[in-house]
Amino acid sequence: MTSKSDEQSSGLSQWRSLFFVLGIAILLRWGVVEPRWIPSESMQPGLQPQDRVLVYKLGHRLGLQPKRDAVVVFQTPEALVSAGYDPQAALIKRIVGIPGDELEVHGGELLRNGNTIKEPWTAEAMEYELPELKLADGELMVLGDNRNESLDSHLWGPLQETDLIGTAFWRYWPPQGFGPLKAPRVG
Repeated sequence: MTSKSDEQSSGLSQWRSLFFVLGIAILLRWGVVEPRWIPSESMQPGLQPQDRVLVYKLGHRLGLQPKRDAVVVFQTPEALVSAGYDPQAALIKRIVGIPGDELEVHGGELLRNGNTIKEPWTAEAMEYELPELKLADGELMVLGDNRNESLDSHLWGPLQETDLIGTAFWRYWPPQGFGPLKAPRVG
């Protein structure tokens, strides 16, 4: 027969375990991995509105350099906040340029350091021009995969690396898209 004090001790132990697990989950979400959803059509065809992705947040906090072609989540840039955009919103785009890159859009194509970049995740040519610009230290060029329907760096300028939240790496919803993010086959 168990005593009342044994039952209380067991109950207290279960509560401690629950709080420990809950604390670890909150710490992981705050500092390492965070779920996000795709709010618009700007990342089509690879990511659809309402898709759910996991974002790895630790890399840039450890000083790891963002990579070209990575899909990143970031805070609303100051240029958009000044124009009335929600400062609490997070945006998701693809990195097309890192510090030192010279970029331009001409004739519907992205040119990086003088070379035309073939991007398997875009479905159509860009319908805008972007004069050549060179990215300074701490600047990134981010564009939506649906280039003609995306509020991105071609409109508001380079993204400051300090605005990065993290890198999207895994789609967990819908089930048919479950798995690591990779470039879709277009065309």
